[in-house]
Amino acid sequence: MWNENKRVVKTVRLVMPAVVSIVLSKSLEELKKELPAGAKNKSGSLQIPPEKIDARGMVQVGGGSGFIVEKSGIILTNKHVIAESGVSYTVFTNNEDESYEAEVLARDPLNDVAILKIKSERRFPVVELGDSEKVELGQTVLAIGNALGIFKNTVSMGIISGLSRSVQAKSDSKAPLQELRGLIQTDAAINPGNSGGPLVDIHGRAVGINAAIVVGAQNINFAIPIKAAEKDLQDLKKYGRIRRPLLGLRYLMLNHDLSEKMGLSSDYGAYITRQNSAETAVIPDSPADKAGIFEQDIVLEWNGKKISSETTLQDFLDDCEVGEKVKLKILRAGKEREMEITLAERK
Repeated sequence: MWNENKRVVKTVRLVMPAVVSIVLSKSLEELKKELPAGAKNKSGSLQIPPEKIDARGMVQVGGGSGFIVEKSGIILTNKHVIAESGVSYTVFTNNEDESYEAEVLARDPLNDVAILKIKSERRFPVVELGDSEKVELGQTVLAIGNALGIFKNTVSMGIISGLSRSVQAKSDSKAPLQELRGLIQTDAAINPGNSGGPLVDIHGRAVGINAAIVVGAQNINFAIPIKAAEKDLQDLKKYGRIRRPLLGLRYLMLNHDLSEKMGLSSDYGAYITRQNSAETAVIPDSPADKAGIFEQDIVLEWNGKKISSETTLQDFLDDCEVGEKVKLKILRAGKEREMEITLAERK
């Protein structure tokens, strides 16, 4: 036990200097335009706590955690941490006397991942990236971040509780639900403000980005696998932006009960259908549209592999590159057919 404690303390000392707090700020004048009349007092002034206003007259409107992964000041965090528009970004390092302006380099269109860059010429300590595909159930992990936006440099320890989890989440009460897939489940405590901080193994290598909690539950927390962020970093270096492949379909994943209820001839696959009347099942001018896929088709296979609730159409798409050719097996009106499709870039 003593050796384990020494290992944990050593890991925290290794990782902590590269974990940052991210503060989002707006000017008082900008807030006056945006806030409803009820947010002002009788004199017409904004009701803002003094501690939320910095020396520049900027008001803190949000924030979270992040971690530096390149010495030039490249930071990984959650997309939902920096979702607010028209704000300035300030990064506070482990040394609270140090703060830097930062800029957003990219937001992942699918995963809850974003990349920032500190505006400085200095070299920074970094968190080494691990291999999220090799994490195992029961493995010890540490979550580090700015808990509740108040308690900086908070560390919690737990284990990997589950792998490849899928949850419906929203960044705030007004945002639409978004499906997050392939998540790492952990019982290491993650609180609001921890979002964007690293989930590291016992050796200090980041295996995930802390992202979501289950409200009302105890010790059920989720992290984005670091593999998704690594791909984003590679795209940014190679193309100057994050590139994600587009197929162009809206669908429901079939199982036996759903298939029976809908009277369909297959109990697996992706059933092409619109989610509401304002959408189309096949996005116009998308690769799927150009290939001739129709609403009510069922996609059965991707490059010869069965599509199921465990391995969805999106799972296959996530492993592909823009411009890649894929073969789909389609079921239409009881007859199977094969199509070759070239994936486009998601805009």
